[in-house]
Amino acid sequence: MTSSKILFFLCLSFIAGIFINSIIKVPQFFVLGFLFAGILLIFLPFVISENSSIKKFVIRGNSSIIGFCILFSILGILRMQISEFNIANDKLSKFNGKGQVVLTGTISDKPDVRDTNQKLKIKDEKSKSMILVTTNRYPEYRYLDEIKLTGKLEAPIVFEDFNYKDYLLKDHIYSVMNFPKVEKLDRGRVSIFSCVYEKILLFKQKLKQSIQDNFLPPQSSILQGIILGDKSAVGQDIKDKFRITGLSHIIAVSGMHVVIMSSIIMSFLLFLGLWRKQAFYGAVIFICIYVVLVGLPSSGIRAGIMGIIYLSGQALGRQTMNSRIIVLAAALMLLANPLLLFYDAGFQLSFLAVLGLIYFEPFVRNFIKFLANKFLNFKISEKYERALMMLTATVSAQIFTLPIIIYNFGTVSFVSPITNILVLPIIYYVIFFGFLSSLAGIIWAPLGWLLSVPCYFLMTYFLWVIDIFNKPWAYKIISNVSWIWLFPSYLIIGLATWFLNSSRLNNPAL
Repeated sequence: MTSSKILFFLCLSFIAGIFINSIIKVPQFFVLGFLFAGILLIFLPFVISENSSIKKFVIRGNSSIIGFCILFSILGILRMQISEFNIANDKLSKFNGKGQVVLTGTISDKPDVRDTNQKLKIKDEKSKSMILVTTNRYPEYRYLDEIKLTGKLEAPIVFEDFNYKDYLLKDHIYSVMNFPKVEKLDRGRVSIFSCVYEKILLFKQKLKQSIQDNFLPPQSSILQGIILGDKSAVGQDIKDKFRITGLSHIIAVSGMHVVIMSSIIMSFLLFLGLWRKQAFYGAVIFICIYVVLVGLPSSGIRAGIMGIIYLSGQALGRQTMNSRIIVLAAALMLLANPLLLFYDAGFQLSFLAVLGLIYFEPFVRNFIKFLANKFLNFKISEKYERALMMLTATVSAQIFTLPIIIYNFGTVSFVSPITNILVLPIIYYVIFFGFLSSLAGIIWAPLGWLLSVPCYFLMTYFLWVIDIFNKPWAYKIISNVSWIWLFPSYLIIGLATWFLNSSRLNNPAL
């Protein structure tokens, strides 16, 4: 077994451990038992006699690898249990619903400014716990402002159709405070990281202002979502239209966005005369900055990892994007925050979509070619290959993400394959001209306006497609879906994928 395959199984085992402990609280007795079994399997080949008939069976069965997989599963279980322990013993959440408190803390992220209010993530000075504070739209606050709060701490509310508590749980926020008395004190302590982060946020604000100067709503708000990952700028009516037409992924930072942005930067650096290796390092640095720029969402981090892998594959002259890399990226993210697995729909959707592209898309594409050739006597030429891939990629990603979408959002779009085919070909140019015009607008406003003209026409077409397919018949709402149905759904999808890929190997024409 190759080292990359062993790493793949170890990462899968770690993820499985987190998954198991998320649905079943594993007792310490079982953890110790599996720990002993894993260690026994690892050392079994070394303690059995060379002449023993069991020796060959143990070696052939890779008992050491199985043992390490068990140990990595235990690591996943323990990582989740540590996270649960930290939640249960959070010092600040013990004051939820206990009356008025006085706290001093620092704003730890860019304020989320809405029409009538703003939300601030505050890191408490004493407990180091995070609080989400909702306060008035004015006065304005900045990242690293130190403030004094006087108000009541509450546990996040669990609504009938939305678990706000679980939504905040993944961000390590266990307490909220609504419209407290806020007193601005001073600037918090500035480290090298916070200083760099503040400069990136300032640059983001300038890009945002440049977009607003060059485009009118709703184009400006949609571009802020597409380029800067700022979905709060997009109105609820526009979000509903995106959801109905199956285009919500356009305003969520994904691997597509990062690959496009990195390709633009790579081409620009090569145009300036840099060597390919220098341009590669420059693009990697840009990806890291861009992921921070869009707010470090799980989809953005995953997209950043995928973007760096994509560039590395180009630099090495080979394709390195496969399921093993995807699972490694997932394991690293879950090592940092195991709560993402169950409480972050974006994390689930992004990885499932990529797995759909890897395992299901080739079969769907070849199957359509097979049908066209057999029944229509039509051979799809290479010039139509890109359009076909857009269709099959959309269908594959939607099949793999459909159960999660129904469970979390309760909406199924019937027109998604059509709208994606009509829109995806222009997204590269929307991002290209949108980013270029916003960047140029910071330097010289007339140049920014000039470069925004192509993007304006592309966005007009984009909105026209959305309006055409934003109809009552284009979607179906499915409410009160239990999480239990996810298991048979993905079991069926997994078995179908395995069977279809096996059939494809036996019949190359498919």
